[in-house]
Amino acid sequence: MLETASLKAALFTVMLSATTMACVATGAPADQWADAMAAFDRKDREQPAPANAIVFVGSSSIGGWDLDRFFPDLPAINRGFGGSQIIDSVNHADLLVIRHKPRVVVFYAGDNDLAAGKSPEEVAGDFRTFVAKVHASTPETRILFIGIKPSISRWSLIGNVRKANQLIRNFSESDDRLGFVDVDAPMLGWDEKPRKELLAEDGLHLTEKGYELWTILVRPFLDTP
Repeated sequence: MLETASLKAALFTVMLSATTMACVATGAPADQWADAMAAFDRKDREQPAPANAIVFVGSSSIGGWDLDRFFPDLPAINRGFGGSQIIDSVNHADLLVIRHKPRVVVFYAGDNDLAAGKSPEEVAGDFRTFVAKVHASTPETRILFIGIKPSISRWSLIGNVRKANQLIRNFSESDDRLGFVDVDAPMLGWDEKPRKELLAEDGLHLTEKGYELWTILVRPFLDTP
């Protein structure tokens, strides 16, 4: 019995090692967002998306937005997941966005991308890929990109932030289904630096006042039929 148990354990170890090696060899590591996607899938099964849904998707600035409070009259769905980059929303667009057949997508990501070393051109290219993937399945969906925000903790990246924003704004102006919301100027004070009351103590995430401002800026795009 002990020999049999030991043999089974050894075989399991070999199989696990082979699976790990295969993932490395094929460039397909375990998805770091698997738990988050599983949680979103459970939410979808427990509470199916309403008709004409508005999907908010992207990084932690989306995830921390209390949509029930700020948009109580709209069929809004929050699919933000902290730490994500644009490409992560591309890779999971089927679950996060497409399955809901949304009327509007409100998208925010990009500052994690730039902080990780991506160029403004790469950031804009990833957003174009996201748009293409969504419109391939739901061509009537309007997609609103919230410009990458200025922040205290990442102020050294402001040049790349503004370049990426300009590239995405130019792309958005080429398609009536796309929109761009500039949050850069509204988030700056008279000293042309980020307003501290809009950002949390970490100098990156939004405070309640920050979300109040974003809601004012985004709301007109959502009320348009």
